[in-house]
Parts: sequence; C-alpha cells; structure tokens
Amino acid sequence: MKIGAMVESFRLDFRAAVEKAASLGIQGLQKYMTKQVPDSEIKEMLDIVKSNGLVFSALCGDLGCGFGNPEKNPSAIETSKRILDMSLKFECGIVTTHIGKITAEETETKEIMRKACRELALYADSVGAVFAVETGPEPAPILCDFLDSLGANGVRVNFDPANLVMCSGDVAAESAKVLGKYIVHTHAKDGYMIGDHEGWKEVPLGEGHVYFDDYIPALASTGFDGFLTIERECGDDPVSDITKAVDFLGEKLDKFNLR
Repeated sequence: MKIGAMVESFRLDFRAAVEKAASLGIQGLQKYMTKQVPDSEIKEMLDIVKSNGLVFSALCGDLGCGFGNPEKNPSAIETSKRILDMSLKFECGIVTTHIGKITAEETETKEIMRKACRELALYADSVGAVFAVETGPEPAPILCDFLDSLGANGVRVNFDPANLVMCSGDVAAESAKVLGKYIVHTHAKDGYMIGDHEGWKEVPLGEGHVYFDDYIPALASTGFDGFLTIERECGDDPVSDITKAVDFLGEKLDKFNLR
C-alpha cells in the first residue's frame, strides 16, 4: 500500500502542498477538480507533482448534489464525465464522488440514482477509468448491493472508514471485506459517532473508532494495494496533523509488512 494525501488538507498553495507532501515521504496526491481547466494548467500541475517524485492518486469530483434529482442529473452526469476525462490527463483515471444516500428499499429515487450511475459506469468502462463512490451515507452491504445491480464496472468505491464509522455505525474492518471487490482508492481518516446517530466527530488517526490494527489487515486481505489518502477536514494545524498521520500509517504498514 502507498500513503497519499489530499492537496487541500494542507491548506497551502498547490506547489507548496506538493513540496511539503514530498518532504514527508507521501507518494501520491488527490486534488479537488470539479471544473474544467486548460490542458496547459493540467500539464503544469502534473509537472510539479512528477518533479517532486509523486503521482496523482485520484481527483475529487464531488459536485455536492448527488444523483437523485432527475432534473439536475443530465448536467451533473455530463460534468462528471468531463471530470473523468480530466482524470486520464492527470494520469490517475479515478474520480471520487458522492452519489447521495442509498436506501435499502427500492424507491423511485433509488432507481433514478441507479440509472445515473449505470450511465456513468458504462462511460467510465468505455474510456478505461472509474468513478469511486465515497462510503458513509449508508451501511456497506447496501452500497455493495447497489453496485452489484449496475451491470458495469466503472462505478466502484472510495473507501472512507471514518465516514462509515461516524455516519453509519459500521465496523471499518468488516465493511472493507464487504466492499473489497470494489475498492480502488481509500481515505485515511478517523472519527467516531456521537451517541446513537446524534452526530459525529473527526479526530486524528488512531484516536477514533476505525481501529486501524483491525482495518489495515482487513483491507489488505481484499487484495487492495493502492493509496491510503490522508484527509484532514478540521484541526488548527493541518500540516502537523498530516505529518503525524504519515508516521502513524507508516508504522501500521511496517507492522503488517504492507510496503
């Protein structure tokens, strides 16, 4: 497995974030990219990343609307396809996104989401890339069943163990096994649920309920050998938090002989 980080988590300008990531021994970066940018700008960013010995692990193409609204879906689908095209130019071919909460029961909205995701999956298959659905809104078995129903491989999973723990009350290690066949990218984050679905709190790695000593081996057992991409969405000193997260993940990967 490889250690990555979200560019935006550093709260630095792009070049400074890349240079800091390289100095920490991070191997890949994920960047938010929801609007089209010129090829020249893509080349410049790619050159900066490569010159520092890194790669792009994925793009984040979350449009903030999901795919449950039939009126908004045509535009959202088209925009998502163009982001996927950009991901190939960034030489990663993975776009993470949220699709909305999937219900266990069959509903009209669920079928609308299925139709949109099937179209995205077929397009991704056609260009040799993938959309990766972020985990969290629903328990892992419900997401797995939904993906099974698409009939195409182009929509898969960005596994965020903290989101599952914080929002669905899942056990990260067990959820990784459920979704293992679909996982193409992960976020390294920790947290816990407050009360009985009363809220959640994100905390530094190792301080929440992900239980990495169980989660990392479970993830490895699925055959995943890609990026553990650090995502820190709060905290007053993000660089310090990311530095500690790199050390924490490195210790776990060494412990289980995974790098």
